[in-house]
Amino acid sequence: MNTQQSQRVAFATLGCKLNYAESSTLSRQFEAAGYVVVPPTQVADVYVINTCSVTEHSDKKCRNIIRRLSKRNLDAIVAVTGCYAQLKAEEIAAIPGVDLVVGADQKGNLFARLADLSSQKVKGPGRVHACAIHEVTSIFPAYSTGERTRSFLKVQDGCNYRCSYCTIPLARGESRNIPIATAVEEAERIAASGVREIVLTGVNTGDFGRTTGESFLDLLKALNQVQGIERYRISSIEPNLLTEEILQWIASGTKFAPHFHVPLQSGSDAVLAAMRRRYNTTRFREKIALIRQYLDHVFIGIDVIVGFPGETQEHFEETYRLLEELQPSFLHVFPYSRRPGTDAALMSGQVDERIKEERVARLTALSDRLHEAFCQANEGREESVLFESTIKGGMMYGYTSNYIRVERPYDRTSIGKMIKVTL
Repeated sequence: MNTQQSQRVAFATLGCKLNYAESSTLSRQFEAAGYVVVPPTQVADVYVINTCSVTEHSDKKCRNIIRRLSKRNLDAIVAVTGCYAQLKAEEIAAIPGVDLVVGADQKGNLFARLADLSSQKVKGPGRVHACAIHEVTSIFPAYSTGERTRSFLKVQDGCNYRCSYCTIPLARGESRNIPIATAVEEAERIAASGVREIVLTGVNTGDFGRTTGESFLDLLKALNQVQGIERYRISSIEPNLLTEEILQWIASGTKFAPHFHVPLQSGSDAVLAAMRRRYNTTRFREKIALIRQYLDHVFIGIDVIVGFPGETQEHFEETYRLLEELQPSFLHVFPYSRRPGTDAALMSGQVDERIKEERVARLTALSDRLHEAFCQANEGREESVLFESTIKGGMMYGYTSNYIRVERPYDRTSIGKMIKVTL
């Protein structure tokens, strides 16, 4: 196979926005070599599957997609990368139709690896290019393209935390980051493409600077100076890393939106200790209060895991009561998933799946009420909305700085622009 114009490549991306940024960057590499990028629903000469492994369901979904795409064109080269590929490389390589499995250290070299494989003109069995995760020290710079309004900019990868339920350190390695100068260059490229909003992404975004000796706040200040970008969001940040200094600076009149995604995981101190989280409920309360002290009408999204081993009904009720008290804008609720290689997988007191489902349902209903109350509290306020190009039923959509979804009759001249609206 060669890289002529007729060659088509399709990307299937699962999981987090970090994966989407990486797939988008790989896609640009293929385009630069003459490939035509097509949707994964179409027949292609190359399929690249960027996988997730955050839950057992994620693994199963990845396997199904790999099998489905490999059957779409039996002559196509099938390459698999991402977290599942790092954790279970040999398992994936054994799936019929898979030609290439690329681990965390080689993700940025996927195109070169695939070109080497293509020159051999021989399909399968799956070649594996992956080292032990503790040997991964490089970082693959990436940002997403394809949307006219928003880009996800990867500034950090890996995690040094060792939460007892999490496979991310096993799949992505130690915390590391790109230099601030590189992040600024990437942001300038994004701005030159006409995009007006950047979302900073990473595995543990607030841990930025561990490998370069820089600070997360210095990164924010440098990006704030990039011309053409009108708004930034921080995708997710650990409560212990969202400092008062950062909040004070954001509130001083910057491009950073009053929008924070802060993981709680449990409202029970006993469960938090078993999870090995780096705070307790008292400190979490204090951090939420601090956010609201500096920023009015701030959107606060909170992650919660239900059904962690040993979580009793009273532990769950503690979580429920804390969330009612804190009144966040939205909840991201996940049932605990038992992951091989984690300490939590070996813990006693594994919770029945039906109980997990009941707890997820209760928190989802609470989230709906909290989000409705947040939106109602913003009625009558004037906000800037960045409208997106998607049109549904004659309507266009966009988000305020504090992440309220707004719809209006479609107007092509408003797309990609900050428009003042009264909510």
